Amino acid sequence: MSDSIELEAQYCAHNYHPLPVVLTRGEGVFVWDEDGKKYLDMMSAYSAVSHGHANPRLVKLVQEQVATLNIVSRAFYSDRLGPFLARACELTGMDMALPMNTGAEAVETAIKAARKWAYTVKGVADNQAEIIGCDGNFHGRTIAAVAMSDEPQYQQGFGPFPPGFRNVEYGSIDALADAITENTAAFICEPIQGEGGIVIPPDGYLRAAADLCRERNVLLIIDEIQTGLGRTGKILACEHENVRPDGLILGKALGGGILPVSMFLARRDVMEVFTPGDHGSTFGGNPLGAAIGLEALNILVENKLADNSARLGAHLLAELRKIDSPMIREVRGRGLFVGVELDPDLASARAVCEALMERGLLSKETHETVVRLAPPLVISKAEIDWAVSQIREVIEELDQVRLAS
Repeated sequence: MSDSIELEAQYCAHNYHPLPVVLTRGEGVFVWDEDGKKYLDMMSAYSAVSHGHANPRLVKLVQEQVATLNIVSRAFYSDRLGPFLARACELTGMDMALPMNTGAEAVETAIKAARKWAYTVKGVADNQAEIIGCDGNFHGRTIAAVAMSDEPQYQQGFGPFPPGFRNVEYGSIDALADAITENTAAFICEPIQGEGGIVIPPDGYLRAAADLCRERNVLLIIDEIQTGLGRTGKILACEHENVRPDGLILGKALGGGILPVSMFLARRDVMEVFTPGDHGSTFGGNPLGAAIGLEALNILVENKLADNSARLGAHLLAELRKIDSPMIREVRGRGLFVGVELDPDLASARAVCEALMERGLLSKETHETVVRLAPPLVISKAEIDWAVSQIREVIEELDQVRLAS
């Protein structure tokens, strides 16, 4: 066993189950392990490395900014934050933004904004505001986020949980309509459930949800931490249905694969419920993170990464669907956000990922039945074709082993 793996096993909390590979370097769509073996990264850190590893423009900017100014806290203004927030609002159609660091922090920010908006604008009675989520959701692992979850492992041993959350069936407008009451502050939803297994709701669901929320005076908050910034073939996944939410959560790719950078964006009347002291973060909106975030957005647009995702994602889906095996239940996705669901009676997603790792392709299972494929958006068609060939061969090999046993 590698010394690095032994050290992590001894000193790091066992809250992850990594594949047994120790990575030491990355460039573009590739990473290398401590023995110098090269791998195609079809995971991109859960969509955080959309711009590719060690993107030259981002590396150059970081080197310059690190030597200039990094952290001052928002006790003072900086020359980097304003331009970053302006660009983010321009690209998303939002009015204002509140910068944070991790996606989970941005989710917490959205929850606080929705509750305070309900009390100060909508007129919900004190401490009665409710937020509706979806079955199968994933919004992080903070106490509030897991209070919304229906995944037993996320909740077991961590209660009691804060009240004011309820879930409805993902994709069902009727269920959402039935759940809304006079106390409903917001409906928070992922346009595609990533951690849930790349689950896509029925066509028209987000549009209908937006119309319903507007009719019932409920905020529609879209969590685009994984799906946003080109991942599904558009800047935002909700754009596939021409939906502009009342609140928007961004993270992961916003940090260019370098730093945790996130934000909650919203309509002006929603964001203006915050007053000095209501909410904050020592590192949120720091000059280094803001500089990286602005450059990440500029690269996304100038290099047409969303277009690349749309084009090559369609190709990836088409090629994967040509693999004829009883092990595969379904191939689904949008853009370069794809899931291969396996029949758990015939195959283990973990076993598939481990076999792919041996061949020089890195991915990760979700919920033990889905192989998630979300490469950097700078990937090429040739690299996609090579990845599909490896997946096909692994499936064929496992099929042969299964039939021989």
